[in-house]
Amino acid sequence: MKILVVDDDKKICQLLKSSLKKELFTVDLANDSQDALYKFQTNVYNLILVDYNLPDKNGEELIKEIREINKKIPIIMLTVEGEQEMKNKLFDLGIDDYITKPFIFEDLLRRIKAVMRRPQETKGRIYKIDDLCVDVEKHQVKRGKEKVYLTFKELMLLEYFLKNQGKILSRTVLMENVWDFNADPFSNTIESHILKIRKKINPTQDKRDLIHTIKGRGYKIDTSKW
Repeated sequence: MKILVVDDDKKICQLLKSSLKKELFTVDLANDSQDALYKFQTNVYNLILVDYNLPDKNGEELIKEIREINKKIPIIMLTVEGEQEMKNKLFDLGIDDYITKPFIFEDLLRRIKAVMRRPQETKGRIYKIDDLCVDVEKHQVKRGKEKVYLTFKELMLLEYFLKNQGKILSRTVLMENVWDFNADPFSNTIESHILKIRKKINPTQDKRDLIHTIKGRGYKIDTSKW
């Protein structure tokens, strides 16, 4: 899952990025509305966190522009205002939730998870294919009865494959949805991570291959290549 954090306080941005990465989110940062709009229009995000007070435009103006482009993407507003009138105004803008500064990260995380669940089934982030079972929120991966230990980034990549089971995913799609904005698109990081995941989830030759390379097109996770 990929989140765009928009806040002119660089310290808060870095703290949020560090904390959210530990929860297996990919995070891009923007310190003003111009940068936020550019990244929003050139990347795919699952959720946006927006500070109300920005140096070039306020969060209200930014949200209006975002909503003109995308009506459905979840937005959580970060604000120092706690009055009911302001809350009503924010919801009228089309935000999905808000949190008042200063806040505890665990409270923000609960709101993020609640907003992300709304358009989906409330079964948690658990995926199964063949005898592979992945519980993302518990950071647990099993192939049959054997536990598989993945790094955060490997687990994020595997989750994205499982969310798109049976679909061919290009390098560009994987880079945009699993890596952050500053990742080098010309590096071999995707191939390296896929190779490591394959080795970990296929520890013995009797296990069925699940991640397949589709020459010239990308990769997919499925019980068969065709």
